Amino acid sequence: MFTTETQLNSAIREFCTLENGKITSIKNIAGLRDKVLKEIVETSTLSENPKVKDYAIYILFEIAVKFGARPASIHSLYMAMGKGKVSGFTVPAVNIRGFTFDTARALFRSAKKINAGAFIFEIAKSEMGYTSQRPSEYCSTILAAAVAEDYKGPIFVQGDHFQINARKFKEDPAKEVDALKKLIDEAVSGGFLNIDIDSSTVVDLSKETLEEQQRHNYEICADMTAYIRQIEPSGVTISVGGEIGEVGTKNSTPEEFHAFMKGYLKHLVSKGKDYAGISKISVQTGTSHGGVVLPDGSIAKVSLDFSVLDTISKIGREQYGIAGTVQHGASTLPEDAFDKFPQNHTAEVHLATGFQNILLDSPNFPKELREEMYRWLDKNAQDERKPNMTDEQFYYKSRKKVFGAFKKEIWNLPEDIKMKLANELEAKFDLIFGKLNIKETYEKVNEFVKPSDFSYKPVAAKLEEIDTEGGE
Repeated sequence: MFTTETQLNSAIREFCTLENGKITSIKNIAGLRDKVLKEIVETSTLSENPKVKDYAIYILFEIAVKFGARPASIHSLYMAMGKGKVSGFTVPAVNIRGFTFDTARALFRSAKKINAGAFIFEIAKSEMGYTSQRPSEYCSTILAAAVAEDYKGPIFVQGDHFQINARKFKEDPAKEVDALKKLIDEAVSGGFLNIDIDSSTVVDLSKETLEEQQRHNYEICADMTAYIRQIEPSGVTISVGGEIGEVGTKNSTPEEFHAFMKGYLKHLVSKGKDYAGISKISVQTGTSHGGVVLPDGSIAKVSLDFSVLDTISKIGREQYGIAGTVQHGASTLPEDAFDKFPQNHTAEVHLATGFQNILLDSPNFPKELREEMYRWLDKNAQDERKPNMTDEQFYYKSRKKVFGAFKKEIWNLPEDIKMKLANELEAKFDLIFGKLNIKETYEKVNEFVKPSDFSYKPVAAKLEEIDTEGGE
């Protein structure tokens, strides 16, 4: 790991042309991959020196852009989907909580096998906190993985569940909304050109009419959309998602969707400019984040209502011109469920816990490290333990919290162990990508998604802390 900016410059000078402190070209991409790329990622991931860490992140962005892997918005592809110009597939959005560089490399390898381009890397607001991955670090690691695997083209990185905390909103609405704006600032400057606003947390089912139930939700979503339009990079229309049903609650209905969209569009127009609206809508169909864990640690079978996805997607495309519905909490579903998402016109599906489980439950994951993680949870995650929970349920529900605390240990796993774990993840990507039918979507993506002129500039003011309540 590099400890100074001078060391970083010296390391890349052999492989890149530098002028006035900027990388102007890459002279030897193979040498860059083999000799220094991983070490720069390690510095961006683990350095405790903020200046060195930020400089490593900056270098990774510059290398990726010069190589041809650029942060991009999926908005135009989704608008094409809304108009019926593209169809037949569901875009996977994968949350990577840890083992990020190696997991992203496995995903790119899987995508290249089938010439896929329609896939998203994402991380939720809450995950940023407990995995210790701020936006610029996360995005630069994904871009570095693209370079490592020789993948060029648009790279979609998304802020998932940029969520309003209902309790904090009730106490001080302006303060909670302002905190979300600050997170959006940091995310956009860090390469997140796709953002899902989740204000479904403030839907008030005690109100008599659907319009009143959804009012806070659609007003906040419209306000955040307008704010994103004001700060998005020149020439980029950031893909914005909305949400009408909080995951884990009652199933969404077409009537709720209409109430949300009518209020949302009216409120967005009131902002005084012709702002582009959302490109997709997240709905509840019967799933929950991470699945429902039984006392023995196994996952309960879910009764997922695919008709919700199909019906609301059809309304979204025909009446509002958006791509359709988004399914959350899907990674722990049985394998035979994934074919049904494209069949029911689902635009996007979010996948997180299933990949975490592959990693932590693998026979190749060091048993001693896993036991150390669980002892850490015993001391640091007791607030997650509910009455009558078994140990199996407690560890399953809380172990996502280990990724930040054991970030260094996971990075420093032996290379042969890392490769075995990555191969397991890649096999799962192969299976899901096939079922979601994203084969041969690379050309479609490049037809509708134009390269952005995104340039990484560190945010001057970092957030003090990220709220870890709710979300994925």
